[in-house]
This record gives sequence, C-alpha cells and structure tokens, in this order.
Amino acid sequence: MAVDQPKVVDIISKDKNGDIVLTISDHLDWRDTRQHLTVLQEKINDYLAFLESGEIYKKYPNARGNQIRIKVVFQYKPTPETHSFLREAKSIVEGAGAGFGHELFAATPYKM
Repeated sequence: MAVDQPKVVDIISKDKNGDIVLTISDHLDWRDTRQHLTVLQEKINDYLAFLESGEIYKKYPNARGNQIRIKVVFQYKPTPETHSFLREAKSIVEGAGAGFGHELFAATPYKM
C-alpha cells in the first residue's frame, strides 16, 4: 500500500504512548511536485473521511478512546515548496480532531 493507492489505509499501528497512528507511505519522488501534492492531498482526505465517518472504529474497535494521528513517511526529502502544504494539512487535520506529522524514512539495515 502506498500514497498513490486511494481509499486504502497504508499502515495502522499503536505507538508507545497508546496513540493510534495512521501512516501514509509516500514513495514518490518530487520531480512533479504539483502532481505529488495532489496525490498526497487525496490520500490525506481519504484518511480524514475514514476518521470522520467513524469507519475506523468499525474496522479497529480498539482505537476508541485513543488519540489518533496521521503520519506521512516520505522516502524522498520534501521540497521547500512542500512545507507550506504540510503546515496547511496539519491545520486541517488538527481541526478535525486528529494529530498530524511527517518524517523522512530512515532505513536501518537488518542483520541476520
């Protein structure tokens, strides 16, 4: 699952604080920033619809009573132009009652 698959929650987990984290896995590069942001905006809107409809509690009843956050994990470092979009997304998501954040994926090699 990934950012370019609408209507799909990529990853749902519970962090060490007990928050429910809905992760968007963003593997797209930034060659076409406008298209990338359009795809990301659609995915964030889908996540908000998942929350606002209450569907999250139907699919994951254990989420009830916990703080919920949407987190975008980028494979590629966002461009400077992207930061204003992320600030606006944070404002909208927080206005809907959820938390919002983003980070750059940092792979740690797996040793056998």
